[in-house]
Amino acid sequence: MKQRALAAARWRPSGALGECATTVATSCSRRAWLAAVAGAAGAGAWGTTLPARADTYPSRSIRWVLPFAPGGGPDVLTRQILPRLNAVLGQTVFVDNRVGAGGMLAADHAAQQPADGYTWLLGASTHVTQKILQPKAAFDPIKNFTHVTRLSTAPSILVVAATAPWRSVHELLEAARAQAGKFNYGSGGVGSAAHLAGASLAHHAGIEAVHIPYRGSVDIAGALSAGDIQFAIPTASTALPLVQAGRLRALAVTSAQREASLPELPTLREVTRSDDLVQVAWSALWMPAGATAAIVRRVFEAFRTVYADAEVQRAHSAAGVTVALSASEAEAAAFVAAEQAKFARIVTATKIQVN
Repeated sequence: MKQRALAAARWRPSGALGECATTVATSCSRRAWLAAVAGAAGAGAWGTTLPARADTYPSRSIRWVLPFAPGGGPDVLTRQILPRLNAVLGQTVFVDNRVGAGGMLAADHAAQQPADGYTWLLGASTHVTQKILQPKAAFDPIKNFTHVTRLSTAPSILVVAATAPWRSVHELLEAARAQAGKFNYGSGGVGSAAHLAGASLAHHAGIEAVHIPYRGSVDIAGALSAGDIQFAIPTASTALPLVQAGRLRALAVTSAQREASLPELPTLREVTRSDDLVQVAWSALWMPAGATAAIVRRVFEAFRTVYADAEVQRAHSAAGVTVALSASEAEAAAFVAAEQAKFARIVTATKIQVN
């Protein structure tokens, strides 16, 4: 009896289990002991984390990892939907901005979290392209994540300076062919959406153009006006305000169909007859690989409810972004796989490299 009491005294879990453990040699009944054990297991007293149950998920706050800086377009749009998302899920979703390495820092961090549904990642097209350009990156956008749904898409716009002489894609390309090697195009960095789009246009149109990377897409307008570059294909969120302000001239869009807000502009696919020129930036909701199907479905339905709100759609449209939810979780995964195959082909064809 003395040995049993000493053993109980050495091991003192907290709460009801601790109280019962200290009296195991005397007055704790078997029923009380079992109840304490069950309570401790549910509270994680054994030092383990139990997987989230679909019928109680979410039972605590959810961390949404964003690869974008606070105050940027994707961050602002994400924070705008949080109150509605919180109301639908009955728990708080909070943003964790992890910026750097073209989105790879955020993806690598999220991939290493438990697959319990309490860590999300705002997946983006850059995660696919950066993995292709840097195969040694720690994360894999296909293998390391469960793809819940695509959220939105945003085309890029082929632009030139407002004072440039070219008023159509054909005029721009004819001039580039006549002055082979003397045309430059700009982007916000090696491997960015504008870099891939510009390299793809040069490749498929058969023109020689030099890529000039800048520290960010905000530098593109100034470079065009100064004549340092002749064209660029930044995302609509960057280009559209400058076009509307009269600083840049838009010649074409990279979406599959003409944009309702810019119906006079052809698509680059119309001009080049190549599907590789259909390049849109997109965002998606991913979880670490292994999330249960029931939890994925719960989150998928929550986003369908939130994005059905007309005010949410108007806010996205005003930012040059289109709400584009996946039809199903399976379609979300198939979309990412298709994007990876397409951009792998583009990178190979254009010989883009990251030094």
